[in-house]
Amino acid sequence: MTIDLLVIGDANPDVVVGPVAQPILFGQRERLVPSGSLVLGGSASIMACGAARLGLRVAFAGRVGDDAAGAFVRTALADRGVDVDALVTDPSLPTPLTTILTSGDDRAILTSAGCMPSTAATDVPRSLLRSVRHVHAGSFYLMPELASGLAGIFKEAKAAKATTSLDPNDDPAGKWDRVVLDPVLRVTDYFLPNAAEALALTGHHSVEDAAGILARRGPLVVVKNGAEGAFAHNGSRVITAPAVKVDTVDTVGAGDSFDAGWVAAVLNGMKPDRALAIAATCGSLSTRAAGGTAAQSTWEEATA
Repeated sequence: MTIDLLVIGDANPDVVVGPVAQPILFGQRERLVPSGSLVLGGSASIMACGAARLGLRVAFAGRVGDDAAGAFVRTALADRGVDVDALVTDPSLPTPLTTILTSGDDRAILTSAGCMPSTAATDVPRSLLRSVRHVHAGSFYLMPELASGLAGIFKEAKAAKATTSLDPNDDPAGKWDRVVLDPVLRVTDYFLPNAAEALALTGHHSVEDAAGILARRGPLVVVKNGAEGAFAHNGSRVITAPAVKVDTVDTVGAGDSFDAGWVAAVLNGMKPDRALAIAATCGSLSTRAAGGTAAQSTWEEATA
């Protein structure tokens, strides 16, 4: 096998500015902030870069526009060791663009979707599905065309002996549709929501109970719980791992770096308790710099 991991999903530039004092003021008021960065964004693309940084051979499948933003994304992924041969250039729609306003450990995210909703299962080369060890998808609710075909992609990957993982990320519509999600969960080995997403998907008030409900759909549910660390729930047993204390600059992409750490650890033969500790470490260390990729850890850092 020439590729360890195929990542499917969103890729866009992020403009990260802050910290911003709340509330945000309109009325053409200008406010100065201490810092701003143009960085690679998109949950899936940040995860792909994190996995490559951890030593995996990574390919990416998704869409960008035929514009300067798309060229930026393609170059940023390739420069970080990610194979972009399956990154489609949309002939008519622009590359998605995101602005992130940071405030303490919170952030507001504004995204112009561009070609993101047009990303589809047909964008994923079947030859890749038959030749990778693991397939990961991100931003499930931002890409409805891809979401509707993702169960088929995962089934094909699993038929070729690959494992699968999914990070749902946020649902801007606030619907958290389980009708589309549940068939995907049945062919997902590792489901990777954060605590707020797990609660929203189940309507539960207890994060642990929410994870247990989701685990009964089939996957091992691995929940990112911010400063509390993380836990994994298999439907009957829970294991936990603490976050690592670091001097945090911002938390953009921390969950995606966590995902990369989990997948890298699993593919390196780690058992769930050790994989969870490595994932929590990768998520924590990624917060040491602005944006999602600048401070992603190496395998040596994570395991140390």
